[in-house]
Amino acid sequence: MTGHPEQQYLDAMRTAWEQGDERVDRTGVGTRSTFGVTMRFDLSDGTIPLITTKRVYWKSAVKELIWFLSGDTNIRPLVAQGVHIWTDWPLDSYRRATGETIDRDAFERRIIEDAGFAAKWGDLGPVYGKQWVDWPRYTPAGDGLFRKEEPGVNQIADLVAAIRTNPTSRRLIFTGWNVAELAGMALPPCHMTYQYHVANGRLSGILYQRSCDLGLGFPFNIFEAAVLVRMLAQQTGLEPGEIVWMGADVHVYANHGHLVEEQLSRTPRPFPKLEFARTPDSIFDYRPEDFVVTGYDPHPHIAAPVAV
Repeated sequence: MTGHPEQQYLDAMRTAWEQGDERVDRTGVGTRSTFGVTMRFDLSDGTIPLITTKRVYWKSAVKELIWFLSGDTNIRPLVAQGVHIWTDWPLDSYRRATGETIDRDAFERRIIEDAGFAAKWGDLGPVYGKQWVDWPRYTPAGDGLFRKEEPGVNQIADLVAAIRTNPTSRRLIFTGWNVAELAGMALPPCHMTYQYHVANGRLSGILYQRSCDLGLGFPFNIFEAAVLVRMLAQQTGLEPGEIVWMGADVHVYANHGHLVEEQLSRTPRPFPKLEFARTPDSIFDYRPEDFVVTGYDPHPHIAAPVAV
């Protein structure tokens, strides 16, 4: 690839903004949308695709990824760590259900201080982590009935085992898209299906994303997908290869014009490098302090509203 790899992202943003189909979406905000975008990022030299044309709060992204891998679906542990990226969905549900005009800070304080309140209002349903590590499984119980078995399928543990024992498999896959449980999710998975490939001692990954908010979502999505490749490689004794990103409905929200114009005016800077402070015992034992990003020198943050 010639040029800075971040240019792929900026080109996708420009195309969506200037040529995208104007659509009225689920949120009512409206988008400019394109369909079918692919990007590739080399991970073999230790760099990580952490967007530089605006500051991305990568520590929050790491905490979210660890939360996914824990199987938790309640925002309480995220909020307790100062991560607010999922708060707007349960906050919106609470406001609609109660009519209370509570602000986000007050809502998050109640989530942290009141376990009962958090259990009732902080849960997102069977979203990402639940499907990743506890996909429901059922066995016949007779008379046309089925019994739910515990625990469910841990797709991540199975993936790690498969990479170690059968690295040439074409089934190194996990997904969050459980059709039977979509209706119970606060938001069906956007980054939904991951597949991995081992060649010449290197692990590469593909992320298929059904829906991508280029302004706010993509910087987190691509960083976390790349970090997960690095984690899986470390756990299986492989070197990192590349992360391939495939987006279906790739869009910019109509109220993100200021973000697009500012970001497209900036020149990408060198990607930083990611190192690990230790090798945890398993893929489920990483802590935020295990991730060391060096050489990150981004342009300033650009604020933009989240569409719920």
